[in-house]
Amino acid sequence: MADNRTLHVLIHGRVQGVGFRAWTQHLAELHGLTGWVRNRRDGSVEAVFSGPADLVAVMLKACHQGPAGALVESVVTIDGGDADLDLPERFEIRRTA
Repeated sequence: MADNRTLHVLIHGRVQGVGFRAWTQHLAELHGLTGWVRNRRDGSVEAVFSGPADLVAVMLKACHQGPAGALVESVVTIDGGDADLDLPERFEIRRTA
């Protein structure tokens, strides 16, 4: 069994208005991850992925590319614990912060 990992991710670039949140939710659900994604007022996208470490790594790699139309300039990651990041039971899209 794979070790679980929770990862907090900030994605910068042209990442709003291109379906980034829906794309992220779809991929995370396909991989069986929990967590959330939301737009930020500064134009970035913020996400939390939690699940088997190898699948979280696949999701992180995907975030460096993003969906069609996105232009990812940088991805910043912060390892985090479940209690600090308010993890839901399923992967969800949250309101802009």
